[in-house]
Amino acid sequence: MSLKTTLYDLLSQHDFKQVAELARERKRVLPSLVSLTYDQDPQIAWRAVEAVGVAGSSIAENDPDFVREHLRRLQWLISEESGGVCWHAPEAMAEIVRNRPQLFSDYIPIVICLIETIEAEDLEHFRPGTLRAIGRLADVASEHGPTVLAAIESALSDPNPQARGMAVWCLGQLGRTEILADESVLQTDGAAVELYEDGFITNTTVAELYKRAISAQSVVGDGGVRG
Repeated sequence: MSLKTTLYDLLSQHDFKQVAELARERKRVLPSLVSLTYDQDPQIAWRAVEAVGVAGSSIAENDPDFVREHLRRLQWLISEESGGVCWHAPEAMAEIVRNRPQLFSDYIPIVICLIETIEAEDLEHFRPGTLRAIGRLADVASEHGPTVLAAIESALSDPNPQARGMAVWCLGQLGRTEILADESVLQTDGAAVELYEDGFITNTTVAELYKRAISAQSVVGDGGVRG
């Protein structure tokens, strides 16, 4: 059985623990997972994205330079010059960094600022993913998040509902839902959005994400913990 087939089976079973163990033994797990982010099954593709962070964390225990080189590779794959654009590259980079923020802290601002540096003609494809990447780094990127708030806010009026929804979700993760106060139209935005969480894709709406973000922030305001 090929490595890619083995990983596909593990992703199908949502078995990230075995992915981590395999990555400790075989560093090729990391590029193989990136190739699976292209899979036609969106749930496999998203699990592959998350598993990139899991595998990267395992490999970084003994060979952080290998993982760093892979971060550079993912950054390159965002450009058309690479000849093989990886649409999930921002999210994959974020997963690696959030799992090892101390080792790869220099990549935090790089990932955060992708939303401002991606070419305009590619933004339609990358915008939802870069917003997710920023949200996934919220816990380790508090000092960098404010630098791209304007870019996140502008996505709230994107014609693509996936981008609007991820912008709402991202602001919720960053704890900056005050920006949503002037975007009341989103409260009734019933456009469909896909959200990947805990290994599964769920179908929701922009309005539901708006409600969730506001509710979560209210809990924080009352002394709770944003989750």
